[in-house]
Amino acid sequence: MVFSTPIFLFLFLPAVLVLNYIIPKKYIAAKNVVLLIASLFFYAWGEPKNVLLMLLSIAVNYVCGLLLGRFDSDEKKRKVVLWASVVFNLGLLFFFKYFNFVTGGLFPVIKLPIGISFFTFQIMSYTIDVYRRSVEPQKNLVKLALYISLFPQLIAGPIVRYIDVEKQLTYRECTAEKTARGMIRFSMGLAKKVIISNTVAAICDGIFGSTNTVPAFTAWVGVICYALQIYFDFSGYSDMAIGMGHMLGFDFLENFNYPYVSCSVQEFWRRWHISLSSWFRDYLYIPLGGNRRGKVRTYINLIIVFACTGLWHGASFSFIVWGLWHGLFLVIERLGFKKVLDKLPKFIGWIYTMLVVLVGWVFFRADTLSAAMKYLGEMFSFSGGVANGMAQFDNLSFIITVIAIILCTPVYQFLKGKLEKTEGGKKAAFVIGAVLATGLFILSVIFLTGSGYNPFIYFRF
Repeated sequence: MVFSTPIFLFLFLPAVLVLNYIIPKKYIAAKNVVLLIASLFFYAWGEPKNVLLMLLSIAVNYVCGLLLGRFDSDEKKRKVVLWASVVFNLGLLFFFKYFNFVTGGLFPVIKLPIGISFFTFQIMSYTIDVYRRSVEPQKNLVKLALYISLFPQLIAGPIVRYIDVEKQLTYRECTAEKTARGMIRFSMGLAKKVIISNTVAAICDGIFGSTNTVPAFTAWVGVICYALQIYFDFSGYSDMAIGMGHMLGFDFLENFNYPYVSCSVQEFWRRWHISLSSWFRDYLYIPLGGNRRGKVRTYINLIIVFACTGLWHGASFSFIVWGLWHGLFLVIERLGFKKVLDKLPKFIGWIYTMLVVLVGWVFFRADTLSAAMKYLGEMFSFSGGVANGMAQFDNLSFIITVIAIILCTPVYQFLKGKLEKTEGGKKAAFVIGAVLATGLFILSVIFLTGSGYNPFIYFRF
């Protein structure tokens, strides 16, 4: 089941919200059971067999958490339990996501369970944090199962850590204001996905899928459209997840902070897919030694982390190269280039960052390394004019693309912040946001009914 489908928008979500609201807040256990059943049903809608896989993962890590608590004074046993949990979780991820890649296709293709990368990292954060004594083991199986399977963030994140929602599993409150904010956030996320991402995706797919040599300007149009597609696709999904979380009483952390205004690759990764980059920082980079073991080891750690970041996105050499590409520039910036950037006008840093990011997106989008290199050759061939590139747009798609580029900047938040400086301004901003969200929701539904093209990029991760 996908957020941007009529059955979810007009049947599933309203039913869940009604059930959640009619159960008094003092019956939190009942609310949790209802949400757990709804979440499992949501996942089973598209992946009925893989529900069992997720339940197995929950059960194993639930037991591991209890054992970590039981062996609190025995560090050796705790380490054994932790590593058993890590091996089990990564083993599942390896089998379903990387086995075919490693074996070179010698065996029948194993279908990738939707969202396995996301819920595996979530459950790993739980067991690792229990081992670190950052959280207490969860003795209530329903609460732990709900944390892992909660449908707003189950399929494509953001990656929610147990420590961030632990208290909300025991107590949460759905106020009218919070629900309204959630609805506004959801509607804007839906518009990002349906109106913007789907529109530029059609242009991008046409250019990347061309069997003919593509003129340079057209190639740049294609990769820019892909950059817009993946940002509005994924940030739109995150907005919808955060919005639904508010409607249900949960507070999820932000996952994007206008990454395309970044003036360095370091800044880009502080703004892009924040839940993933912070996960790798806390659970891989720092355990490897972070920046505490000298410069050379820091650079090696960065390369390892970003190679893993690329591999996390998909079992393909092109994803690994994408990760290594970003890791390389992070090392270059640490070697002294960041200090040079800081002395230059921000516009130059922005151009440099966007070039790095756009070239990286070619590896991310292309099916193979050879296809990526061919496309990069077309981008930097300086062949042809602008006519072919502009011919990819009709009037509507051109307008939407221009709006998308503007919305990559915090102009909306800037104007909203200006308006909210007074109490009356806050009320006006809320009313404007509500009216805008309502209009965008209606427009999104119109777009949905008029097009059958509605993929989510991150579903394959």
